Amino acid sequence: MINPVLVETVRGGIVDLRHRGAVAVSDADGRLVWSTGDVERPVYPRSAIKLFQALPLVESGAADRYGLNDKQLAFACSSHSAEEGHVSTAEAMLKAAGLGEADLECGAHWPLFSQQALIDFARSGKTPNNLHNNCSGKHAGFLCAACHQGLEPVGYVNAAHEIQRQARAAQEDMTGFPLGDEMGGIDGCSIPAYAFPLRSLAYGFARAATGNRLGVERAKAAKRLMDACMANPWFTAGTERFCTRIMEAGEGRIFAKTGADGAYVAALPGAGLGIALKCDDGSGQAAEIMLASVLLRLLGQDDDLRVRLEPLASRTIRNWKGIEVAEMRPVSA
Repeated sequence: MINPVLVETVRGGIVDLRHRGAVAVSDADGRLVWSTGDVERPVYPRSAIKLFQALPLVESGAADRYGLNDKQLAFACSSHSAEEGHVSTAEAMLKAAGLGEADLECGAHWPLFSQQALIDFARSGKTPNNLHNNCSGKHAGFLCAACHQGLEPVGYVNAAHEIQRQARAAQEDMTGFPLGDEMGGIDGCSIPAYAFPLRSLAYGFARAATGNRLGVERAKAAKRLMDACMANPWFTAGTERFCTRIMEAGEGRIFAKTGADGAYVAALPGAGLGIALKCDDGSGQAAEIMLASVLLRLLGQDDDLRVRLEPLASRTIRNWKGIEVAEMRPVSA
């Protein structure tokens, strides 16, 4: 099945680029409310699924034992920009468990998502370490959960480690999709990554938003994490990041989380809906426009919210002199 064109880039009046993709919108009973493209083909959500991976942090009691606040719980679900507040939050989470930067096994890289953060960091003369990895919040959460349970922290990124077994089980339970070994790979931060159909991902986030058909403790944990992200979007992403802007616009009505290579998930707790999408060519910018246009489709006639979301459903492209040269815009599916 060839997925439809959902976003196009227009330059000089000519469609220059076409971005194909698929979108699934599910309710908490697993019914597809709306979809386009192939929503049954497994794709890697990558970082979009971090909320599910953070469930053992809350369910094990580690979050309470180490006194993690809502900002730190949001950070455990983050793909952050390595701004100073992000780095200090990762450090504080590790310190609470008696650990430090050297215990992280995510690898080091320069700030990825913010040009200003990268410039500021380079000017400082510092060298990036594990704390600057955009996944250090998730890894700090893994380590807190492991230490609380008396698990050996070394090697926590390996699929055979108990903390990764717990994360995998949580992902299976939330999506209702069995994860055989053939569905697995390794993510950029070295933890196991699994592929899911978009339909199953959307169902999982609808369940997280509603607690439907979840045990009491899992429902409470999922709500606690989702509420923390929506209340603290900067800790989930960073300054002027799309996740931040979408959740700020939603004012507690929209959860959104990016993944790598054109993956995105979202939830509308009030409507009981989950959303999952994938841009085929991996364009993060096109995936953002796909998500904003789907949200506008689902949110009806809420004029105030539409006003806040509509600017996010297209993107003006300017050259290095600031001249407007192209526009990315959604295509009706």
